[in-house]
Amino acid sequence: MSLQQNNRPLTFSASISRSRKGEAKMAKSRVPFSSSAVSSSSSSSSNRHPRFKNGTKSTYASPFSISTSQKLAFLILTTLAFFFFSFVFFPFHSSSPKIQIEDVVDLSNPTFSLETKSPFAQEDRLWDSPEFEFRSCTKPTKKYKVPQVSDHYITVRSNGGLNQMRTGISDMVSIARMMNATLVIPQLDKRSFWQDSSLFSDVFDEPYFIKALEGDVRIIKELPKQLASVPRVRKHFTTWGSYEYYQELTALFKDSQVLHAPKSDSRLANNDLPVDIQRLRCRTLYNALRFSAPIENLGKKLVERLKLHGRYIALHLRYEKDMLAFTGCTYGLTDAEAEELKYMRENTKHWKLKNINSTEQRIGGFCPLTPKEVGVFLHALGFASSTWIYVAAGQIYGGSTRLSDLKAYFPNLVTKDTLATPAELKIFSNHESQNAALDYIISVESDVFIPSYSGNMARAVEGHRRFLGHRKTINPDRKGLVEIFERIEKGELQERESLVSSIITQMHKSRQGAPRKRYGALPGIKGRARFRTEESFYENPFPECICKTKKTYF
Repeated sequence: MSLQQNNRPLTFSASISRSRKGEAKMAKSRVPFSSSAVSSSSSSSSNRHPRFKNGTKSTYASPFSISTSQKLAFLILTTLAFFFFSFVFFPFHSSSPKIQIEDVVDLSNPTFSLETKSPFAQEDRLWDSPEFEFRSCTKPTKKYKVPQVSDHYITVRSNGGLNQMRTGISDMVSIARMMNATLVIPQLDKRSFWQDSSLFSDVFDEPYFIKALEGDVRIIKELPKQLASVPRVRKHFTTWGSYEYYQELTALFKDSQVLHAPKSDSRLANNDLPVDIQRLRCRTLYNALRFSAPIENLGKKLVERLKLHGRYIALHLRYEKDMLAFTGCTYGLTDAEAEELKYMRENTKHWKLKNINSTEQRIGGFCPLTPKEVGVFLHALGFASSTWIYVAAGQIYGGSTRLSDLKAYFPNLVTKDTLATPAELKIFSNHESQNAALDYIISVESDVFIPSYSGNMARAVEGHRRFLGHRKTINPDRKGLVEIFERIEKGELQERESLVSSIITQMHKSRQGAPRKRYGALPGIKGRARFRTEESFYENPFPECICKTKKTYF
């Protein structure tokens, strides 16, 4: 896995330019004008002028005398000069000065313009999403047919954490459809970092899963007894496989009735698939893969408890030990902590990158924001210190000591451990997938969702919130934010000044989950490597599963 997979943080200039159509002129800073005192006193006696004597006009012939036409020309030039300097020093088109921030951000991008606003914006701007004229659309097309009876079977061993397994299972449903095979309920990962022994029925509503997809794919709980001991064809499906690829793989059923897939993640392409296959992925992930009743019930209770305090933010704070070790990010940690993370990375066999420059990672925007940086970020956006924040995360590295850096900004910081009673959480103990499911429900239902780092859960929640009506999701521009944090550390900027708030607010105007088509591969990348740079289908199922709302005229 590449550290930069599906993590393409925009530079500050890029994050602004994506939100603009065309180019806007660079606003120049107003030059402050201070006029010096000009003596306007004139003599009350006109005969002091050399052309007057004893109150009468003198016959004195000045060498500077001018004709009438010259006087007129001089008057015109004087008037033009007056207007010119008025425009320069007192521009009538702006009621407030533009702020010069060349020492804070790169102004080489001509589309950047900083609007001077109050550091605390209106509450509705912070919390509410505009009403977009889009709706979810997962209904099959007229060409879609019910599945044919088949004696071919696919067994699956899912891999990864909860959301990696969820998206992988959704892919496998579509793959079974394309290969006209019966899908056996997948086995969940029990060998990953979390060592979770949960069964499919512990995490998901198994009967509902089978029933909801009966018009798409035949699904059974286990293989028929007569096939249980039959040799299976073991096949590692390629990553980001196409429709044609899976059509060709149907030839494998000539050798055996049962095909086994030992991995499920990222086995289906993000793009260039039939619309009915894409919509099947959405029906599976957003409907059929409903969580089991205990998880659903407690998740809804916790959401209701949070809502009692008003609107809340769900913060996916990726500051766990394994994430920091994997990314090689040690900023703000002690030398002993950095060594501990290095040891973990070097001794985790399936992590390919071992030698990582932490400073380069951070400057490039590839590190999770620290709890303190999240506090600065949310404060700069304008969220009040009384805001309730639900922290959707595992064990924070450094524990409550490091989390206190965020709590200093927002005291109303809660987790499922503080929101639920020990008795309510007892059945989920030692089952990380089930605990992660609770975080998922609370994050999807939040008023605002903010991930401190891109990952499987962040992408899945964002995609689900887009599907449900583009609920507000603020994606921090980590690279741009690090530039500002560095300036604050150096004393070049003050953390709580309005300029910092204005810059950060402007930086994130186009990063709040508004409707847009899914990003394709980065330019210049060829071959299969381009798939790695595409935006995940599950991060943004637009346009296949999100359609334009038809207007009704009265």
